[in-house]
Amino acid sequence: MGELIVAKFELPQDVIALVPMRNVVLFPHVLMPIIVGRAKSVAAVEHVLRSNAPLGIVLQKDAAVDDPGLDALFNMGTVANVVRHLTSGEGLRHAVCQGLERFCIEELVDGYPFLAARIRRIDEPEQVSTEAEALALQLRERAVEILSLLPGVPAELAHALQATRAPAHLADIVASLLDTEVNEKQMLLETVSTEERLRKVLQILSRRIEVLRLSQEIGERTKEQLEDRERKFLLREQLKTIQKELGETEGDDQEITQLEEAIAKAGMPDEIETQARKELQRLRRMPSASSEYSMLHTYLEWMTELPWRLPEGLPIDLNAARQILEADHFGLERVKQRIIEFLAVQKLKPQGRAPILCFVGPPGVGKTSLGQSIARALQRPFVRVSLGGVHDEAEMRGHRRTYIGAMPGNIVQSLRKAEARNCVMMLDEVDKMSASFHGDPSAALLEVLDPEQNSTFRDNYLGVPFDLSRVVFIATANVIDNVAPPVRDRMEIIDLPGYTREEKLQIGLRYLVGRQREANGVSDEQFEITVEALDGIIANYTHEAGVRQFEREIGRVARHAAMRIAVDSQLQVRVDAPDLDAILGPAKFEHEIGLRVSLPGVATGLAWTPVGGDILFIEATRINGGGQLILTGQLGGVMKESAQAALTLVKSRARDLNIPVSAFDGIDVHVHVPAGAIPKDGPSAGVAMFIALASLFTDRPVNHDVAMTGEISLRGLVLPVGGIKEKVLAAQRAGLQVVMLPARNQKDLREVPEAARAALQFAFLETVDDAVQASLGQRAVHRGGSDFKLV
Repeated sequence: MGELIVAKFELPQDVIALVPMRNVVLFPHVLMPIIVGRAKSVAAVEHVLRSNAPLGIVLQKDAAVDDPGLDALFNMGTVANVVRHLTSGEGLRHAVCQGLERFCIEELVDGYPFLAARIRRIDEPEQVSTEAEALALQLRERAVEILSLLPGVPAELAHALQATRAPAHLADIVASLLDTEVNEKQMLLETVSTEERLRKVLQILSRRIEVLRLSQEIGERTKEQLEDRERKFLLREQLKTIQKELGETEGDDQEITQLEEAIAKAGMPDEIETQARKELQRLRRMPSASSEYSMLHTYLEWMTELPWRLPEGLPIDLNAARQILEADHFGLERVKQRIIEFLAVQKLKPQGRAPILCFVGPPGVGKTSLGQSIARALQRPFVRVSLGGVHDEAEMRGHRRTYIGAMPGNIVQSLRKAEARNCVMMLDEVDKMSASFHGDPSAALLEVLDPEQNSTFRDNYLGVPFDLSRVVFIATANVIDNVAPPVRDRMEIIDLPGYTREEKLQIGLRYLVGRQREANGVSDEQFEITVEALDGIIANYTHEAGVRQFEREIGRVARHAAMRIAVDSQLQVRVDAPDLDAILGPAKFEHEIGLRVSLPGVATGLAWTPVGGDILFIEATRINGGGQLILTGQLGGVMKESAQAALTLVKSRARDLNIPVSAFDGIDVHVHVPAGAIPKDGPSAGVAMFIALASLFTDRPVNHDVAMTGEISLRGLVLPVGGIKEKVLAAQRAGLQVVMLPARNQKDLREVPEAARAALQFAFLETVDDAVQASLGQRAVHRGGSDFKLV
């Protein structure tokens, strides 16, 4: 019934049925088979067969569109006759079409069961220019040339090209034969100018000829290399026979014998030893001059040098372990206690799965040296794997042996270096790894740190499982937030805070001075540095949570003494605090609290940084303007919002603070946080910003020895924040006397060293009224009303 309906349609002269093609471009004067299966396309073919009308072949812009409209079709196509038609059993229509001429689509015509369009036919120019004939001659030569480079091309095709005389016809025929992108063919179809089309086809054809020539040259070179390889193999076999006759093969046989003995002594599991002996048999049959011989020989050396056997465990002495920790580290009492607990569990259950400790803290607080102390207490080898900057998964799992220069990953390399399967392995700087297109190394680290999986850890280079369950893994990081959450979940986090001034002094006296004496070749009698000098270095030449810079400055003083002693060996050098200026130069750091002046609008805040706590100043001033809030100092989004909230809160409590309403009229408020080159963000500056603004508008300076931290809400509540331990230590370093903390952070003071707690006074804030009282000395009583309403 559908065929009868299609047969009745008679299209106007300028309207033809269209068949959109997904990946086929038909050129005029070219015979090409097409396959159609969409209902509209089948109806169009049925229509032209019954009415003996031409068919329009046009390319779709997007092959994925099943029912294309005008916007989904290219504007130019080819008018064609269907010269042959065949129906398959799957509902598809096979048709052979003869291209006639180009056409442009004017508009689509509705009302037909197939796609129909009103078109404008494009005639070929009757006059042929001299340039077109010259281009056609060159194109014909190039086309014959490319046919000679292609295998299996029938000779009739070359004769047909030679017989085509019309330049336009020749350009279309060659364009249809090109092995190029369908969009490029559509571009050639849309090029109406004969000369321009000839030039474009010549350009594409020339490029294809160069590619085919290069491919042919590569094929010939490959064939020559294969023949050369076969010749070398034959020569090697002959050389082997000659060496055997001369008795000169003892060297290779000796190497293989040594490998065989090493495999027997390595203590590998049975299935792995079977694999290693299989590879050894391959090596025995391989010529020593072969490149694969050296690769396989290196692989077997790695297999035999790994610690497959578990060494006999030594008893753990907890008292000795405690002495080692006390001798190596000052302070860190809670950390030492956790390590002793860790060692106690190891002693009671050596076969148990110990937790993986992760020491988190600023640089220079002793994370790596704690791992070394644990190794000494366990009497096991210590090996350190530096993960800073690792961005390739292969650095953890190793490369496959198919790659040139392949090696095992850092884990296996460290085990070989330690020569013990139960070593203490420190994974240093786990927060410095990053993912790249080579893979994510932290994902490979998951298997290493998971006690359920690391007994069958598989390195890509070894290709066999290795048991890591007896390795004591210890990780370190500066910022735990940078560690991938799945990795963080597999570790027990132990925080190492920064040292107080007194702790740094004791560390310098007990460890650093002696280490620098030894490093610079001076004895105790020749070089002495006083306690006052060490305290002066801490206060005026360092500003850090750890002791690395402290040790470097002691080293500078020791080198100065060594220089003087080298001139006069009988000299005894004693360095006191007044001598530091001449040796180390002027003080690098001053007590920042001394830089403050008692001006309204300045408050001292406390901040957390990856290298410990720090203080920062919040400065506020007002100028004539239109009521804007200006924020400077590289503030992040959260900090900007805290400033907005603080200003709104000051306005809402203007009556409570005795601020006249007119104080906010016709002014701009500028809030600046110094150290403008350093980006800053976080919610904990809310209280400091509120106090700075309250001080500005009440014209009352903030107490010079007070620092504060805490987040605020628009209801005037002071909310808890993090990093209390680091912030309190920073306040102590800066010489402050009073620290204002959110009341809900009072429990966090237990983490602060006793010396720091004794040196400071604390004010706990429930609301901003408490903050005003503690910092401005004024009790702001909230009276329930305000001239500013929160809307």
